[in-house]
Amino acid sequence: MTLKRFIRYISAGCAVLLSAGVGIAQDRPSSEEVIKRSGVPREAVAAVVNDSVVTTYDIRQRMRLMIISAGGQIPAEAYPQVQQQALRDLIEERLKLQETTKFEVVVQDQEIDQELSMIAAQSNMTIEGLEQVLTAQGVSIGSLKQQVKSSIVWPNLVQGRFRDRIRVNDDEVEDTLQRMREDASLEQFLISEICIPVDDPSRAQQYYQAGLQLIEQMRRGVPFTVIAQQFSACTTAAVGGDVGWVRAGELAPELDTAIRDLPTGAVTNPIPSEGAFMVLAVRDKREAVIAGEPTFKLAYMSAPESVGENTARFAFDKVTTADVCSGRALRVDLGEKIGYALLENVTLNAIDPRFSEFIENLDHKEMSPVLKHDGAYHAAYVCDKDEGLGLPSRTAIENRIYQRQLQRIGQQYLRDIERKSTVDIRLKEPISLNG
Repeated sequence: MTLKRFIRYISAGCAVLLSAGVGIAQDRPSSEEVIKRSGVPREAVAAVVNDSVVTTYDIRQRMRLMIISAGGQIPAEAYPQVQQQALRDLIEERLKLQETTKFEVVVQDQEIDQELSMIAAQSNMTIEGLEQVLTAQGVSIGSLKQQVKSSIVWPNLVQGRFRDRIRVNDDEVEDTLQRMREDASLEQFLISEICIPVDDPSRAQQYYQAGLQLIEQMRRGVPFTVIAQQFSACTTAAVGGDVGWVRAGELAPELDTAIRDLPTGAVTNPIPSEGAFMVLAVRDKREAVIAGEPTFKLAYMSAPESVGENTARFAFDKVTTADVCSGRALRVDLGEKIGYALLENVTLNAIDPRFSEFIENLDHKEMSPVLKHDGAYHAAYVCDKDEGLGLPSRTAIENRIYQRQLQRIGQQYLRDIERKSTVDIRLKEPISLNG
């Protein structure tokens, strides 16, 4: 039985095809001292990471998890690369856990159990059933728990420390939307991706060659999804690199050009883009979506005539600072007797004709005139607008940009930690999974 949920936790980076770096740290015990303190036989030590050891047992456990997550589709000749990936993953995992410990970021057992329950549920099992399956494959549930723990605490640490550095401005979102509008008449592509971060620009050619090695594995029959699950640094690795349908113009220009010219079923060579090499597969193509009826996300406000027009206008002008578009509690009190409602996916046909003509041509963050009808003042503020092209919402685009920036910061943070750490790799030869 394959346990696809496992792949969510396999970290990535084709740097595993290169030699791992060794950082030098001051005032730390030597590798020999760490090994002696650990009580682990020297021949069973795969690596020393600051003051802890990664053992050959840890490597075998992770390799078995990786093979299970790939549905057993990894050929035996690829095991040496899987071993390198497992070693790299475990080193990064130790560095992450050591850093989160330093900043006292903790994860509760309940959170880990919730994730394990979700993993098990993907295969219609309980945690107990999952443990039995793992045991049958020679994997300890504790190995998976350690992996899950790292997957929870590390994003929490990165976001907690660096979220204030991320600024997704309206111009960036608007530029993305405008590019998508302009290209909406072009065809769409169902794509998958593999991301290879270039941590050291001076070694870019080596990273490129690593990408070519992955493509060569595909030519030998290893599925794209398996390669993506094991070696991609994108968050889409958890779903085999699946990006879904994208429109021409949605990706970075260098990637967009590549997929336009690529036949269905083909794979690109590694393409340099935003500090990484990208390998894209075009799984399908389809004609552009025909524009349909526009829909709006509106903040509708009303005030009884008794409050007076000036009071109503003043209250309605507070909508941007009150955060009426979020659906959460208002940040600013609009005033006594001022009502509001958040209306999602509203078409013009669903709006009272007395108001629709004033809303039809409004754009994002624009407000209608204040209208007086039926003993009350009314106004509508456009939180979002889908022009009938099926474009993602501004919120979705903002989240995508935010997550991309956060992921990039997290990768750099981890590289900085590694450069300041002592990482002594002892494992030089392939090990047997039966050991």
